[in-house]
Amino acid sequence: MEETSRARDELDRLGRSLRRQLVALINDLTVRVHLRRLSLDEPKVADRREPPRYHYATVYQGNRPAAATAAETASRATFLLRSAGWDVTESEEDDDGVLWRVVDAHQDGNAIRILTSDNTPAVSFRGQTPALALCPPKPVQQPEPVRTAEAITPGYVLCYECDGLGWCPGCGGRGWVLGQPHRRSRCRECGTTKVCPICRGAGQLNASSLSPYQRGYYPGLDRG
Repeated sequence: MEETSRARDELDRLGRSLRRQLVALINDLTVRVHLRRLSLDEPKVADRREPPRYHYATVYQGNRPAAATAAETASRATFLLRSAGWDVTESEEDDDGVLWRVVDAHQDGNAIRILTSDNTPAVSFRGQTPALALCPPKPVQQPEPVRTAEAITPGYVLCYECDGLGWCPGCGGRGWVLGQPHRRSRCRECGTTKVCPICRGAGQLNASSLSPYQRGYYPGLDRG
């Protein structure tokens, strides 16, 4: 619990720092500012690996003053960010014939990107914090089986697929599996139903209802 609290406190600190810098840039570089559009209220899921990573992220678009060029706006943004201790690089990007001046800045894991072009008065701001796990990884625990050989219903056999577990043996009843690198993905065996696809969660099968193929899993049964 303490580790979770520290992680959330750190993420919130980074979010507040990012917002302060964005507000300063927006107020300085654009006109008719509407900070209500600067949404940094709650962290968002950035990476669904286990455990999930969260970050604060936002996009804001404003307009530069009519007398300011794209080059001047980018240069001013670079000056403001470097003065505040950010590592800054300037570049140009061609997007289908539109030349954008791009300012990329990084500090303490936070990232800000500013785009402006002489083709439009718009100035686009994108900001995000690093993605942090807010809780430690949870150990994967196998659930208890719903049936055992000692508690099986007369006339039934343990399910050959899950051996009495009842839950999907592919995902352990979670509905998801971990891929690479530790990313959650839909369980292909149960399709997120979480139960064994053969016995549907019962952990056992009626011996008299088994198909010839299924009876092959139980050599002790009369094959008829």
